[in-house]
Amino acid sequence: MPFSADQVPLFLAVLDAGSFSAAARKLGRVPSAVSMAIAQLEAELDLQLFDRRGREPVPSAAARALEPQARLLAEQLQLLNWQAQALHAGLEERLTLAIAPELLATHWSEPLNRLVHEFPALPIEVLAAPQADALELLHAGRAHLALVFERPAMDGREGFQEMGRETLVAVMSPQFELWQQALAEHEQGRTTRPQLTVEQLAATRQVLVASRDPQQTDPRFVFARQLWRTDSHQAALSLIGAGLAWGWLPKGLVESHIGSGALMEVPVLNISNGTTLFVDWVWSKERAQGLAARRFVQLLRER
Repeated sequence: MPFSADQVPLFLAVLDAGSFSAAARKLGRVPSAVSMAIAQLEAELDLQLFDRRGREPVPSAAARALEPQARLLAEQLQLLNWQAQALHAGLEERLTLAIAPELLATHWSEPLNRLVHEFPALPIEVLAAPQADALELLHAGRAHLALVFERPAMDGREGFQEMGRETLVAVMSPQFELWQQALAEHEQGRTTRPQLTVEQLAATRQVLVASRDPQQTDPRFVFARQLWRTDSHQAALSLIGAGLAWGWLPKGLVESHIGSGALMEVPVLNISNGTTLFVDWVWSKERAQGLAARRFVQLLRER
């Protein structure tokens, strides 16, 4: 078969070096062996690749036509060899990241930029899962790293690196019934300005992005007695935007909706609206990290 794994780098070496002797020095071979190998390749292809009438061989039109595919094949072979060596050194078959859906709008992909330059053939898998589910995927070994909000309590099984902070705000549609009632009372002069109380929020519908397991609920953000649950922040946005409920969502996620007037930050009497939490990349201490996961954590720390 023409163009074996050995002949491709030989062909490219002659193209790049401009002569059989220079290509031979580059490859650590004698010039006659290089010249004979090219002649054999030409015979097998039934094509003239180099014009030998001058002092140095000149690539033919056929050689230039074959060059792009030859370079692509050489890059793929190099990548294949690199991947095999990296797997031998402990590189994961793929790196799986589990991300809380509310954090998908953050700059979570930035640390991947340098990682993919160092491991260009590494497949990346991203799973969006509510925080409790993301951590469960982590501890089950299904994910290598999880991007989640700070946990209410430390877990000795987990290591973590802070990535930043995110502020959760209570939002609702301006058309939400409870807000319309507050506006009506203000217009009637019964209040100095339209505001809601914690008790009013507790008495109406709240939507919460949470695990599919009802037992896995973060009590820090449960206010209302009538609680709607979803495992999707997009579903929560739709429910809140439709005026069916209010809920806590990351400010970065809802800023554009607030700016357009589709949503509003809930003005709550006597307390400020907003809870700032740290955002962490978490890994399991109970499992040895692969090469990519270790490097990912190192890049996080360098940032």
